[in-house]
Formats: sequence, C-alpha cells, structure tokens
Amino acid sequence: MKKCLPGLLVLLLLVACSKKESPSPDPEPLATISLASIKLNGVAMADQTYGTARKPVIELQFSGAVLPSTVAGAVQLSTSGGQTVAVTNTLQSSDATLLISPNAELNPLTNYKLVVSNALKSAAGGNFTSTVSKRFLTSIDSTDKFPAISEDSLLTLVQKKTFNYFWNQAASLNGMARERNSSGNTVTSGGSGFGFMATLVAAERGFITRSQALTSLTSAADFLLNKAGTVKGAFSHWLDGTTGAIIPFSQKDDGADIVETSYAVMGLITAREYFNGSSAAETSFRQKVNAIADRVEWDFFRRNNSNTLYWHYSNTYNWDMNMPIVGWNECLITYVMAASSTTHSIPAEVYTQGWAGSNYVNGKQFYGYTLPLGPDYGGPLFFSHYSFLGINPNGLSDAYANYKDQVTAHANINHAYCAANPQKLYGYSADCWGLTASDIAGGYSASSPTNDLGVIAPTAALSSFPFTPEKSMAALKFFYYKLGDKLFTEQGFVDAFKLQDAWFADSYLAIDQGPIIVMIENHRTGLLWRLFTNAPEVKAGMRKLGFTAPYL
Repeated sequence: MKKCLPGLLVLLLLVACSKKESPSPDPEPLATISLASIKLNGVAMADQTYGTARKPVIELQFSGAVLPSTVAGAVQLSTSGGQTVAVTNTLQSSDATLLISPNAELNPLTNYKLVVSNALKSAAGGNFTSTVSKRFLTSIDSTDKFPAISEDSLLTLVQKKTFNYFWNQAASLNGMARERNSSGNTVTSGGSGFGFMATLVAAERGFITRSQALTSLTSAADFLLNKAGTVKGAFSHWLDGTTGAIIPFSQKDDGADIVETSYAVMGLITAREYFNGSSAAETSFRQKVNAIADRVEWDFFRRNNSNTLYWHYSNTYNWDMNMPIVGWNECLITYVMAASSTTHSIPAEVYTQGWAGSNYVNGKQFYGYTLPLGPDYGGPLFFSHYSFLGINPNGLSDAYANYKDQVTAHANINHAYCAANPQKLYGYSADCWGLTASDIAGGYSASSPTNDLGVIAPTAALSSFPFTPEKSMAALKFFYYKLGDKLFTEQGFVDAFKLQDAWFADSYLAIDQGPIIVMIENHRTGLLWRLFTNAPEVKAGMRKLGFTAPYL
C-alpha cells in the first residue's frame, strides 16, 4: 500500500495542472443594434424639419432586430413644452424596422421632438448604440379662419380694425398715439403723425364722425402747441402723453428729432387741408397747425449752415448724435418739409448736395427689376412707405428718378426675394412676404433682403398696396384667411411673425399700424396724397427742390 502513494500523488498533480491550463470560456457578448436610417414621410429626416404633415409617419431602420418589449419605453414624441404625444409603434421586416405615428393629428405650427433612448434593446438583449433626437415643425392649418368676404369689404375691415389701435387710447393721450401697445403714456411724435392721417381715413369712411375726428386732432394740436417739449421748434421722438415732457429715445437722443417731426407735421398739414370749412372750430384748428409748423427751425438743422440736414440736436449734447440725413431712405419727407417751411426754409442745394449727395443712385437690376435709387435690393420697405404716405409718387420725377418706378421696383424686389426664398426659410412664398422694420423675438430689427431674419411684418406688404396691388392683396388674403387666428385682432394685424419658429408678436406699433390704413386708402382713393400735395407750401417746396408732377 505504501508503494502506491507516490503514483497517486503524481496523478492528482496532473489533474490539477490540467484544470489550470483549460479555464472556462467567457460568455458571448449580446448582439447590439444601431440606427441604419430614419425617414419622415418617406424622406430622410434632418435634425430639424419644417412644414411637416400633421399626421406624420417616421420610419427607423435598424442594423438588426429590435426587442419588441423595449420599444414603448424607449420612444417618446413630445411638444417643445414637454407635453407627451401618444403614438403607435409598429415593427416590421423581422422587427428591424420601426414605424412611429401619432394617434391623432398633431397641432398646426407646433414644434415637436422625437427621442429614441438607449432603453431600446436588440432582440438578443444588446444595447442600442445610436442616438435619435429629431425635431420638426408641423405645417400651418390651411383652412380659412374667417368667412369669405369681398376684397373691398376686406380692405375696409382691415382699415377699421387697425384704426382701433389709435382711437381706443386717443382721448387719454391728448389725441396722440402710443409708441406701442405696451408703452403706457409714452407717445411717439412721428407715429402720431401717421395716426392723424389715419383719423382722416376713419372720418371719411364713417368709422367715426367728422366732428369726432376734428375734436381728437384739435386735442393733439393743443398738446403739441402748448404742452409738448420742443428744441428749436422740433419734437423729440418720444413724449410723455400726459405732461408733454421729452422722454429720451437714448442717452444723447434727448432733444429734437427732425425726422419724427417731419412725420408729425406732414400729418398735421394733411389734416389742415381736410378740415377746410369756415366754422370757428375748423378755422382754429388750421391756425394751430400753422403755428406748430412755422416754429420748426428746419434751417437750424443744417448744422452750422452746411448743405446737409442733421437728424438730432440736444440742448445737453448738442450735435453729438452726428447723424446726417442722406438718402436713399425714409427721410425724403424731411427735406420736403424743410423746403416747404414758410419761416425756416432750406435752399435746394441742401437737397442736392446733402440728401442726394452720396450713395443715392443705384440703377442695377434685382430679380429683373431696375432699382433707380438706394441700397442694393432696396432696403427695408418702410423706405418707400413713410415719406409716401403724403407724397404722391405717381408722375413724380426729379433729376434722380421717377418715383413711381422707385417705389414699385422696391416693393417688387422685396416680394420677389421672399418668393425666391434663397435662405430656404419656412413659410416664405409669393403670398407670404414683406420685410421691413418690426419687432422680432426679443427685440427689433430693420429686416430686408440683406438682413433677413425670417420675420415677416404684415405692414410691409399691406402698406405697399399702391405699388403692388395684386401681390399685396394676395398677402392680405393669406394673412387674414390662413393665419388670421394668430395674426388678426381687434387692433388689426400684430406687428410681425416668424413661421419657422412658430413665433407671433403680441405687439402693435404706431409706425407700422398707421401706414397700413393710410396706404390702403391711397390705393383705393388717393385721399391722403390729394390732401397733402394740395397744400400750397408743399407745392412750392417740392418745386424748389426740382420735383415735377402733374399736381405741382
């Protein structure tokens, strides 16, 4: 027995060594899956998509089969506000294709986010190695939001509702116009001038009586003549609508603004020509308008007798703003008003050497339209609106341009740019167009083809009615019928919108609401053009500057 022990020990050692040399194999890794492709309604899905159908189908193809029990917990469709949307998930192609579709039609013009998380597993229980996070904006609701009415009735409705912006607060603000709907007692001198002209339209169309219009405008004239702070007879951009105190527009812009003053005086002179009766009330109103216009020292703003007008002057900061008024822009009316003054007029060379002295003539073509004056593509459309609320461009020429050609080309270029939509911004079309100065999300900007932020302002197309009537009517119908539930209110159209962000302003601005009313009326009857250009000093001033027109 003792002789057998060494052999047994050897055998045990061999067995032990054999176990160390042959360890148990590791388990096979679970098969993973990745995303091969994702399509939205049959088209490759980008990280952000615009104008998506409201009952979309999203198709995800994976590199292998999906574990069905993990799909529901991994897929989430929600609004940008975090509201979860119920969906139906359908697996096809041996569970390697997943179809996702909302259970109900999605809301129009709403941002949605699709997420597929790593809670998704392969059929073998392996991980999902891709990441899915996609966003899309649904299309507009293209149904009409209001019953159809005639084009003429639609124009009247827009003028009437828009006039509410001015009328509903005129009495409490001495007949002046609030800068914007949220500005309290802060009134705007220039926007009030536009409001004065809108008040004449309201009287002419029977929205208010002639007597009501005269009372309101007389209140404004009394305020401007006796309360409003002035510098060299000119008004500031902003005033306290109760006390008349100057409210600085910026630190150094705390005095005279002759561009805003020119808009105010244009409106007053137009109203003076409307109220041409012999009654004591109308006679007194005309006298007040003349007193306001006559005290503006337009020639002082030549800045030391130079041949250029300067925009601002402050009793504290003098000429520190240093803004010469040179064209082409919204300030043609400022030179016309300065030349038309019966007390402080400017000579013609201030116009020819200052206003038209540099960067004035263009002559190039854009989208097939020749632009006589100004920056390439014309700039924001208010360049062709503000001055021409009163100045009739039809038949008007001087040494530099035919002004009907100028404003028509400007509006057509703006329309053509939006229709072409070179930036591929969602919502732009031949019917949804108009770039000008307006509110934007979180601020304000002068939009144009060379500064396109994707924001459409209704005032741009609607104030172009005299220049592009068919294109403006198409825009009006789109704004009213297709977007009216978001755009059109008791105060007319909101200031602006950006379909790509589903953003709609809640603001109204006097300088944007006024031109809509006035320019629609000029398109319909030419009322404001006839009144303003009938003023004898305006005729004389425009002839002095070298203008010719049948009405001069």
